[in-house]
Amino acid sequence: MHTVVVGTSGVTASDVLAVARGGARIELADEAVAALAAAREIVDALAAEPEPVYGVSTGFGALASRHISPELRAQLQRNIVRSHAAGMGPRVEREVVRALMFLRLKTVCSGHTGVRPEVARTMADILNAGITPVVHEYGSLGCSGDLAPLSHCALTLMGEGDAEGPDGTVRPAGELLAEYGIAPVELREKEGLALLNGTDGMLGMLVMALADLDTLYKSADVTAALSLEALLGTDKVLAPELHAIRPHPGQSASAANMLAVLKGSELTGHHQDGAPRVQDAYSVRCAPQVAGAGRDTLAHARLVAERELAAAVDNPLVLPDGRVESNGNFHGAPVAYVLDFLAIAAADLGSIAERRTDRLLDKNRSHGLPPFLADDAGVDSGLMIAQYTQAALVSEMKRLAVPASVDSIPSSAMQEDHVSMGWSAARKLRTAVDNLTRIVAIELYAATRAIELREGLAPAPASRAVIDAVRAAGVQGPGPDRFLSPDLEAADAFVRGGRVVTAVEPVTGPLL
Repeated sequence: MHTVVVGTSGVTASDVLAVARGGARIELADEAVAALAAAREIVDALAAEPEPVYGVSTGFGALASRHISPELRAQLQRNIVRSHAAGMGPRVEREVVRALMFLRLKTVCSGHTGVRPEVARTMADILNAGITPVVHEYGSLGCSGDLAPLSHCALTLMGEGDAEGPDGTVRPAGELLAEYGIAPVELREKEGLALLNGTDGMLGMLVMALADLDTLYKSADVTAALSLEALLGTDKVLAPELHAIRPHPGQSASAANMLAVLKGSELTGHHQDGAPRVQDAYSVRCAPQVAGAGRDTLAHARLVAERELAAAVDNPLVLPDGRVESNGNFHGAPVAYVLDFLAIAAADLGSIAERRTDRLLDKNRSHGLPPFLADDAGVDSGLMIAQYTQAALVSEMKRLAVPASVDSIPSSAMQEDHVSMGWSAARKLRTAVDNLTRIVAIELYAATRAIELREGLAPAPASRAVIDAVRAAGVQGPGPDRFLSPDLEAADAFVRGGRVVTAVEPVTGPLL
């Protein structure tokens, strides 16, 4: 099994995906253990001083002015975890919780939190055992980080609350820890607070969304090319010299992908009844510009994620010179913004894909295709309602594109008077990515059927490869009306599994 070694300098996106989705094992680097021990010595020394130090010998948030006596500090750390584990609503997905825990462990191992090495080892042991704390949908305002979700994870570390075992059964966390020989942690000064202050949930969801969207944007380039081909459009607008004049890298990459898919097509540039067409509609002609802008948004979001993956997010932070300083690094704004940006870009990509699907189905604009791609229009409805489904998804995508990060609601007696709502931005982005997958799948379904209805002209070899792969996956081709939902679900699974890209790349070479 793949092993991820956590050191002091952060982790990579591939590390997060390996742990969250691939079940990779975790090991702590020697440098991380040494950094943990060194930072803990600083915290222990400050804990012994008569002067109060925030997070070490005081209360928290709006209660930070109270000095806590030594005999109450262990209780304080337990209490902050118990009281902050106040989430409600549906359970969050297992991969999100694993990413959340792993990224908190990443920050702990930086040596800037003051957590003991044994706490970090226990966090790694829980992940390696496949134990997943029960975390709920609602509770995080994205400042101070993802408090409630991280608190539910810390509760499991203490042997309290509920968790899911590797078999998928939810049980008391204490029972699961005992079954795997993991001793619950008794938290000491600073440790409860250090386990809760971070952007780890929203960052984990950002990393996974970036991976999913990278594949989806390539898939959308392919489906856009198939729609162009089915509509007898021209590929001249994809010429690299045109895109070099407007040098947005995402646009050039998207156009290159489409051009690679269309190479060798007998369908492009032909017109119904020999009537010349000066220009294709915007949804066809401007596909690289829209998808390309989304790709450039992905690139910016990836840069933000890389910086956050290298960061140590906690409050207070332990510095190498022995200071323990309060700060605002836990604020989720940098991550929240790009989560919202991605939802906007995804909504627009879904919108232009739906417009191409609608054009394929409209006999007045499809250049000779039957109405709704039906076998016997009037008797058969064809893909009429598939487009309704796609339109409903696009409508929801537009609602999901409303930014969460422009909202703020004061909390903690006005101490936390401006919050990021980054967790909410991440949660709606996950829904947006799911919906975009379905939208692309419906365009794929319509475009492949439309190409097969064009008799006498051969599609591009890459298009043929996609059509063959889709049919082999159980997505049926043209014919009389049938129960449509299973076909659409099969197309969704095809896109969701990245199989559009794997089908086309043996012909085109790697897509950009």
